[in-house]
Amino acid sequence: MRHSNLRAEKRVRILTDYSHRERISDKDFEILESFSSDIPVKVGALAEALGLKVMIATLPMNISGLIQPETDGHFVIKVNRFESKERQRFTIAHEIAHYLIHRDKIDAGVVDSVLYRSKLSSRTEAEANRLAADIVMPRQAVAGAVRKQGGNRSEQVVQDLATAFGVSKQAMAIRVG
Repeated sequence: MRHSNLRAEKRVRILTDYSHRERISDKDFEILESFSSDIPVKVGALAEALGLKVMIATLPMNISGLIQPETDGHFVIKVNRFESKERQRFTIAHEIAHYLIHRDKIDAGVVDSVLYRSKLSSRTEAEANRLAADIVMPRQAVAGAVRKQGGNRSEQVVQDLATAFGVSKQAMAIRVG
């Protein structure tokens, strides 16, 4: 039985191209999908469509961002103004991921260090990182971009893709393999 469940889970991931799809509500998934065709993905607009407020804030040097509830029941994402634009985009996606798949664990808030560590478990942070990567670098869009380059994964192609997707060269190198 476990083997067939793994096959079904793999099939869901292939169809959706998002980590942890089964934990994202259908409504939130539709919103997520509606933003995945524009490259670079407009993470601020995505957050807004999900009902999240995004603020660029002065945070301590070791803090990349955070998500916390507001008194009205909505959530706010704060991103460190001193980090690169690519890092800020990934941080917003990371906090969106917490909202989508860990909403029940946010409680009074989740503060993520520059290493994306928080009071949450390493596994929870890894899940948020995986989904954040799927948000800013949709698998199908990256695969299509690589195909347009004839499958070339040279350093220059990786840099060009990173620029196009608004992510770091290191993040894109990991995505293209």
